[in-house]
Amino acid sequence: MNPFERRASFGLAGIYGLRMLGLFIILPIFALYAEKLPGGENHMLMGLALGAYGLTQAILQIPAGWMSDRYGRKPIIYGGLVVFAIGSFVAANAHDIYWVIIGRAIQGAGAINAAVMALTADLTREEVRTKAMAMIGMTIGITFSLSLILSPMLSSFMDVPGIFALTGVLAIAAMLLVRFVIPNPAITRFHTDTQASGSKFAEVLRNKDLLRLDFGIFSLHAILMSVFMQVPFVLKANGLDVAQHWQIYLPVMLVAFVLMVPPIIIAEKKAKMKQVFMLAVFLALCAQVMLMLGQHSLWAIAAALLVFFTAFNVLEATLPSLISKIAPLASKGTAMGVYSSVQFLGAFFGAVMGGILMQNYGGDSVFIFSLILLALWLLVASTMRPPAAVSTKLYPLGELNAVEGQLLQQQLAQVQGVHEVLVVAAERMACLKVDMQGFDKDAVEQLVNKGA
Repeated sequence: MNPFERRASFGLAGIYGLRMLGLFIILPIFALYAEKLPGGENHMLMGLALGAYGLTQAILQIPAGWMSDRYGRKPIIYGGLVVFAIGSFVAANAHDIYWVIIGRAIQGAGAINAAVMALTADLTREEVRTKAMAMIGMTIGITFSLSLILSPMLSSFMDVPGIFALTGVLAIAAMLLVRFVIPNPAITRFHTDTQASGSKFAEVLRNKDLLRLDFGIFSLHAILMSVFMQVPFVLKANGLDVAQHWQIYLPVMLVAFVLMVPPIIIAEKKAKMKQVFMLAVFLALCAQVMLMLGQHSLWAIAAALLVFFTAFNVLEATLPSLISKIAPLASKGTAMGVYSSVQFLGAFFGAVMGGILMQNYGGDSVFIFSLILLALWLLVASTMRPPAAVSTKLYPLGELNAVEGQLLQQQLAQVQGVHEVLVVAAERMACLKVDMQGFDKDAVEQLVNKGA
């Protein structure tokens, strides 16, 4: 990366991180707070308040990306951050559960994810874009882990309304990053590899392999949210005050980060993606059994959470990689857009279902719900074809007409080790799926340089 691209990538990762911190930071403490609010004794409303942001985020994320094509990336990002800040301050000043629900729904309506990804593509060259996207992906994981640790710590001197207000301040800080750190793109255009296209939805939604992965991310985030509907109460029942919950989350998340690395390396380097994926789903299932049976022991709860978050981290890392390997190049951006929206929809569903089950059947029903969902996921994932051991390469091109682009695409498709090619003359880009080891890199570069 050149200095311009590093500045843009770090800045956009920071914006994404601040935005996601604002959503994640209340997870470990929200259920205990909401129960004390007027109306919060109804756990269904509690779950709706926790998950409301997911519904509005899922609905508005892709349209916001399309709007950024028409009105510019930064105006949409500014608008989304303003909306998120308003939602945060509404929730901070809520006197009952209904206003918290409204505030959380407004937070989710500040959907900037697609616009941030599109701006990242605008500001980076094709050959370094994957690195920039990886930086943003790492930021999400780090932000999530920090949220679990910081939230209980902050609660010792700042109540939940104060944390909501803090998320509003973070949104304003993110706006300053947009203004003073993020460069303005020279050209704003559609990017096939990162953005959703309306014409590709039917193709993506007919692809059974992609639908399996969409069901997976839906289930994973549904389970995550339902877990945080019940686990705070379990920790409290074992004598751990909410301000001390970080003592469980800190060592769990640190060790889980270490444990996730070997499986991911094996999955990518040894082409064992499906085996590692299935093992992670099975471990998540085991963790739910451990939580249900060991909920009267802090040591057992910590062990169960360690297993769960190790599996969660592995799945969060491998699912986008699987999408990239399986999705046709012409519809990769659309596949990722659907995947991201389904993820937020899963968060909404999991929180609401968790609340309904707690309200009507007790806390153990939440773990049973997660077990059923994970068993279904195992069944669905078992029918998945092992993905090809490929990686995606992007190459910049010079000005080409449609005929020249088609000819180049045909020539690249003949190169050894190339599985799929997409040449988009209008975007001056060649996108290839190639063998992770052994493709003829020199031949590809020679052809691409001819078209540059």
